[in-house]
Amino acid sequence: MITAAVIQIGSYLFDTHRTLDKLVEKVRQAAAEGAELIVLPEAILGGYPKGLSFGVHVGSRSEDGREMFRRYHESAIEIPGPETQTLCDLSTQLNVHLVTGAVERRGATLYCVAVFISPGAGVTGVHRKLMPTAAERFLWGSGDGSTLHARSMGNATVGAAICWENYMPLFRTAMYAKGVNVWCAPTVDDRESWQSTMRHIAVEGRCFVLSACQYVTRADFPDDVTPVQGDEPDRVLIGGGSVIISPMGHILAEASREKEQILIATLDLDDITRARFDLDVVGHYARPDIFALTVDERDHTRPSPHPATTVAAPAPHLVGALNGAASH
Repeated sequence: MITAAVIQIGSYLFDTHRTLDKLVEKVRQAAAEGAELIVLPEAILGGYPKGLSFGVHVGSRSEDGREMFRRYHESAIEIPGPETQTLCDLSTQLNVHLVTGAVERRGATLYCVAVFISPGAGVTGVHRKLMPTAAERFLWGSGDGSTLHARSMGNATVGAAICWENYMPLFRTAMYAKGVNVWCAPTVDDRESWQSTMRHIAVEGRCFVLSACQYVTRADFPDDVTPVQGDEPDRVLIGGGSVIISPMGHILAEASREKEQILIATLDLDDITRARFDLDVVGHYARPDIFALTVDERDHTRPSPHPATTVAAPAPHLVGALNGAASH
């Protein structure tokens, strides 16, 4: 058994220090309620600028948009850095594991990431979102297969898919093959259809799903920006809908769409084995004689000091070869 929490909160856009203070307060509250594993939303540190255009049109950018990107870049965090150190210290103090969304700054490029933090160990992994969606692509770079992490957090094997990565079938298969049994989904997708996706993943992967969505109103944005959704202070920009789901698709806890909230649920990890009795999509329900998946786990985001040098790739990761080895 482990006690898990999903925290539905929002960022103060362009004010990462203030957001971090709120995040720390909410993590303390969740830990006080017994949480051992805590999941926070996509881009909670660094912010998700929903409804802002950054002055981008096909073939042109504006000077105001460039200045807005400068502010966004400044609000992002470096890893390691003071923000992650604060969370590492908090994790150790409270004896809790954290999976949190953030916007990572690496030089001039930003990445949407999920950061894994464990007590006493600090940052154990950073997953960079593989494919930013639509207009996110002019803000964020694309991650690669080197950050497809599965991390032991207590008795659970935890992985993360950020927002619409959850719609990538091959991504899911690769993570199932790594033995993930607690699936974390930091997101800003507040649509009703999102919960259908989360229930599908729980049933498909026979895993617990912890989805944390931001809840943001216009008042959380600076006065000098105007989101397309409207400029009234109480206008909801990102409407929550966080959820915790069992391996059989049952909703264990569900957040309001009208406020920030902490969800708490007890996860019986034996339910994973019970659920996989009749369906293990990378085990007895796989057909490696027919299907195989190759995953390139090299780091393509860090420039090589010798660009003309060819670096041999490690052996590809074959999901089919793991048939039967990833049954948990």
